[in-house]
Amino acid sequence: MKPIFELTPRQIVRALNSYIIGQDNAKKAVGIALRNRWRRYRIEDEIREEIIPNNILMIGPTGVGKSEIARRLAQLAGAPFVKVEASKFTEVGYVGRDVESMVRDLAEMAVAQVRAEWIEEVEDDAARQTEERLLDFLLPLPPKPRAKRSFALEDLLPPELKNRTNADESKVGEESSEYLERRNRTREKLRERLRDGKLDNHKVDIKLPERGTGMMQVFGPAGMEEMGINIQELFGGMLPKRNKPRTVTVSDARRLITAEEVDKLLDMDAVVTEALRRTEQLGIIFLDEIDKIAASEPGHGPDVSREGVQRDILPVIEGTRIATKYGPVRTDHILFIAAGAFHVAKPSDMIPELQGRFPIRVELDALETNDFIRILTEPKNALIKQYTALLAAEGVELQFDKSAIREVAQFAAKINERTENIGARRLHTVMTTLLEEILFKVPSKTISEVKVTRKMVRERLADLAEDEDLSRYIL
Repeated sequence: MKPIFELTPRQIVRALNSYIIGQDNAKKAVGIALRNRWRRYRIEDEIREEIIPNNILMIGPTGVGKSEIARRLAQLAGAPFVKVEASKFTEVGYVGRDVESMVRDLAEMAVAQVRAEWIEEVEDDAARQTEERLLDFLLPLPPKPRAKRSFALEDLLPPELKNRTNADESKVGEESSEYLERRNRTREKLRERLRDGKLDNHKVDIKLPERGTGMMQVFGPAGMEEMGINIQELFGGMLPKRNKPRTVTVSDARRLITAEEVDKLLDMDAVVTEALRRTEQLGIIFLDEIDKIAASEPGHGPDVSREGVQRDILPVIEGTRIATKYGPVRTDHILFIAAGAFHVAKPSDMIPELQGRFPIRVELDALETNDFIRILTEPKNALIKQYTALLAAEGVELQFDKSAIREVAQFAAKINERTENIGARRLHTVMTTLLEEILFKVPSKTISEVKVTRKMVRERLADLAEDEDLSRYIL
């Protein structure tokens, strides 16, 4: 199968630049890591299995783009991607999620991704089948004739009556043919009205098989409790499927029947096979807050299991086989990207074996005023563009002066310095406070245009920025 990503490292960095400001070293590292996966795919001989991904450890304060880089990277690759927080895991023997659950989550994501892609390929066929079934519900077929007896009744009749019976049957055949022609014409007229949406609110009686809802948990080895088992799937065809009659609108019927037709057309065995291949060869797991399980003083503090979590994560990153409800998954070639602020702990506080599994380390820079200005305006999903679109939905035009944008950036940087530094996330709180009154008042006949100036920014934010105690709670 052709690889689903063929971007060069420079193209990857350019694509990331559309959403993430700065952090060039981190972008370069992930660009190379992603391209290496494509290079490995092109290798034919046995060395291909020996090439393992270079896992990446991103170090930097919160809100500087660590999570966004990993998420956008997965979108570029079209690869299965999950983000998990390392602090949610507990050592085997403690109550909580076990580390293998992140691989099962990745397999679930891959199945959903492949299924969504393959649904697009069968959508047209499913739509045609749905239309025919809807027409059958709108114009039901006539009752089926009774089964033919083992002997003909006309054989018992005298000759004069037998001829009359044959003539009657010929007449019935002609009437039946005329009925079918009329029915076909009516069906085509209904088809036109159905396609034009004129029957969407019409009620129809349909019968659809009940979907299996009986899920039970399996209490066994660690982690197995998360592998839900569907009773209907477990017994296969042993349990008969029941059709449930429902009265719904044509619009709802179309949605329900389409889902059933898609399920019929999809080969789920093939979907699962492809999903497991992508999980093993293309999957990306983002381990956030890994510094929370790196204790500077092992064995002390409220969570003595942190080193145990590291030891549980180690075999998953090294390469092992994890049981999922879709089948076993090898983790040898899954790309792991870990991230942490490391304010208290240091990367060297992690156990040496785990440190060695993250050979690529990049440090992300703290954000300054100029970075905030670019974040507000340049990315495709820039905050100013988002608020402009939100107010445009109310018929209000929002404009920002350049001086106002710089003032907002300076306020965000100042507050980050004086309180907790949460990076670019501070811009969300500042912008929300700045535009709160406007967002509350619209729609309004008197407000059709809003121009944000430097003076307006100072008036709205000055008190909060000056009062340190107040800013701690509000900003």
